[in-house]
Amino acid sequence: MATNKEKHIIDSWMQNAEPWITAISKEEIESRKLVTNQAIVNTVLQHQPRTVLDIGCGEGWLARALSEGGVAVQGIDVVPELVAQAERLGGGTFQVISYEELAVGAIKGQFDVAVCNFSLLGDKSVNDVFQSIAELLHPDGYFIIQTIHPLAVGFEEQYEDGWRMGSWAGFSKQFTNPPPWYFRTLETWRQLFQLHGLRICETLEPIHPETQTIASIIFVSQPIGHQ
Repeated sequence: MATNKEKHIIDSWMQNAEPWITAISKEEIESRKLVTNQAIVNTVLQHQPRTVLDIGCGEGWLARALSEGGVAVQGIDVVPELVAQAERLGGGTFQVISYEELAVGAIKGQFDVAVCNFSLLGDKSVNDVFQSIAELLHPDGYFIIQTIHPLAVGFEEQYEDGWRMGSWAGFSKQFTNPPPWYFRTLETWRQLFQLHGLRICETLEPIHPETQTIASIIFVSQPIGHQ
């Protein structure tokens, strides 16, 4: 069943690549435009990286934003249409690589920062990414994640790990077949970092400027051996 849900995530993004490209180019997603886009750019640039691996890069908007700050970005995504758009628009080098392939060494070399911006939706696939991080970072590098804040999704369901139904609420009618996603509590996120030899050195909670509600959570982590 879990395998089917992981596949559903990929199938959904394959199906919705075109409307996603449109939504990003036209800045249709209010929370991204008002708060979360700049939050992740600022957090990455704060650590003055020369090289960044953008994991789940989509159509490459983050790579383009970081490249304006002189950063060399390599982006990967499993959706060929999104990678093709990233290549067309520039700002880095891009490859079609799945998280499963990442976990078995598809990317060679090390980076100052590895970043996942709202690109960790599954269960096993997220573990695949974490499994790869130690080999992908310089010893003093950073792994930065922006994701849905566990306390921002409401408590209509029990506060426990598990698969949740997806939704395209707030998106255009062009979006169909929303992907499921795997919910993690704050404690489970912390355990995930620790299990893979990472310590969380900073946690940020960007606030929506109009609603004053939590827009996301950003984890900044480093290999445990680095002080």
